[in-house]
Amino acid sequence: MSKSEKIERYKGLLEAYLEDPEYSDIPTSELSRALKKLAKYDEEAFHDYLQKIPHEYLGEIALELPEKYLRDVVEDLDSEELAEVIEELDSDDATDLMQDIEEIDREKADEILSTMDKEDREEIRMLKRYEENQVGAHMQTELFSANIDEKVADSIARLKKLKSAGELENVHQVYIVGTFGKLMFSIPLEDLLTFDFDKTYKEILRGREEDFKPIFVHDTDDIREVARLFSEHDLSAIPVVNAHHELIGRLTSDDIYDILEEQATEQIYNLAGVDDEAEEEEKLFEAGKKRGTWLLVNLLTAILASFVIQMFDATIQSYVALAVLMPIVASMGGNAGTQTLTVTVRQLALGDIELANAKEIIKKEVLLSLANGLAFAIVLGIISWIWFGEVKLGFVIAASMVINLLMAGFFGATIPLILKRVGVDPAVGSTVILTTVTDVVGFFSFLGLASLFLVK
Repeated sequence: MSKSEKIERYKGLLEAYLEDPEYSDIPTSELSRALKKLAKYDEEAFHDYLQKIPHEYLGEIALELPEKYLRDVVEDLDSEELAEVIEELDSDDATDLMQDIEEIDREKADEILSTMDKEDREEIRMLKRYEENQVGAHMQTELFSANIDEKVADSIARLKKLKSAGELENVHQVYIVGTFGKLMFSIPLEDLLTFDFDKTYKEILRGREEDFKPIFVHDTDDIREVARLFSEHDLSAIPVVNAHHELIGRLTSDDIYDILEEQATEQIYNLAGVDDEAEEEEKLFEAGKKRGTWLLVNLLTAILASFVIQMFDATIQSYVALAVLMPIVASMGGNAGTQTLTVTVRQLALGDIELANAKEIIKKEVLLSLANGLAFAIVLGIISWIWFGEVKLGFVIAASMVINLLMAGFFGATIPLILKRVGVDPAVGSTVILTTVTDVVGFFSFLGLASLFLVK
């Protein structure tokens, strides 16, 4: 597809959306992708469409844009327009977008806040006080609640009014609170329909308290723990309370899915020594600089492995077959270690591994590596014996294979656990450390055993 055809395709997608934004079924991710491509191929059209998209829908699209393009949105719209864009979003998304704008232009962000409705401004300031890993940073304050003494009919009438005004979306439960706003019950809407509308919630729930006992989380809970709770109980939403058990917000499943996707992406990038934010940038220098940092670390560790090889240069010169087989031992150790490392990091992220049961995890991985080491040691030993016609060589490489795979399993499990213990993301740098270990152990064991048993 030519450049002009691509431009027309992206323009067509945006035009189709603009015909009826309210009822369009085009995903937000597709619209943001179209804008990114237009910014690359036709900058004038990109800015033109930014102005055409209604403010009530632009916020969700802007959240999908990398900082480079969000900067253009901030520059193209004045403070009042951006305030309108933000006010149309749910409180959690509004806070995220506001924080992104602050990183781009602090002064303009302050102007936007001063322009916004007081209630929206206070909500954003409240949510910004939470740490990134806390539930409060990801919750939305929009929810449907009713007082324990309120009649069901009155609460339903209020819900209709809120829905008609577009102030509530994805309502799944009505949260029942007491006089001081403390959470008491959570009632699915499908159960609400079976209630006697002329009675109060207190009258209906008397004797049925256990049926509607809520599952809830605190605003300071770790968001990763809550993500696992969603999965275990198949939740669509969960209420959030503060230290006084007052209902202050809710988490929805789409928020959790976004968090899990971000975590998974970050882990994959970190394991490869790549910065996820830098990869969003289209400037080669930014992405290259981040990758280069880890490549430099890898270079230094590779030099360390080379020093080990140099220690046995006389052994290699006198027994050339060692140079041929040497990479196999290191490669097998590296792959085995990476398997263990990947499984351990993923289980740590999911909360399946706690530091308390670390010994069991290490034991399991060491036994698995030992079993694989023995199996492949026999195979490689026989191949080396047949290949070079030397029985001792087969035994040497077999022994080295067992040692290296054993160490690969041990360090593949312990490195992320140690990093977790000291408060470092287990995915960051683990691969580089592990590669160094398996290379050094592989070369040292193989060449060391060869110098002892093969070289006279």
